[in-house]
Amino acid sequence: RQLSHRLKNNSPAELWAIGNQEILAQHKVGLFCSVRCPGDAILGAHDGAQKLRDEGVTVISGFQSPVEKECLRILLKGKQPIIICLARAFGKIRLPSDWRRALESDRLLLISLFEKWPPRPTVESARQRNELVAGLSDEVLIIHATPGGGIERIAKLIAGWDIPRREIVLGNQER
Repeated sequence: RQLSHRLKNNSPAELWAIGNQEILAQHKVGLFCSVRCPGDAILGAHDGAQKLRDEGVTVISGFQSPVEKECLRILLKGKQPIIICLARAFGKIRLPSDWRRALESDRLLLISLFEKWPPRPTVESARQRNELVAGLSDEVLIIHATPGGGIERIAKLIAGWDIPRREIVLGNQER
């Protein structure tokens, strides 16, 4: 229902999944970061991912940008649930060993909008995936949005849906 309400006509009729689908019922924090990211935001992302992991927060993301990938690496060291949204079809996906361990312990869910195509992420499939992540999120953490980029567009969409934003606290500074 949440996806239908937020995405309207762009809401997917079906999703493909591998893993523990019960994770979708939990409170989820959507994690977003542009590919280009300043150094202070990278440090904040590292601290933010550790905090989310230590608090046991369920995180949903595409984990595609370099900073998002680093956050996933940190999160996989915890015990909290994680949802990875792919911008491609499952096809012949090879799961890294740390993903397999998380799947085996029922704390990982992989989802995709795509049944057979595309075999690799595209700009369009990444846009659709990011909308899915935002649509499923109960709260969001936007580490950095490059002006004019895809994450800035998602941030505007999120603001229109009134999804609460988490802030990263660096020392005494909030971002």
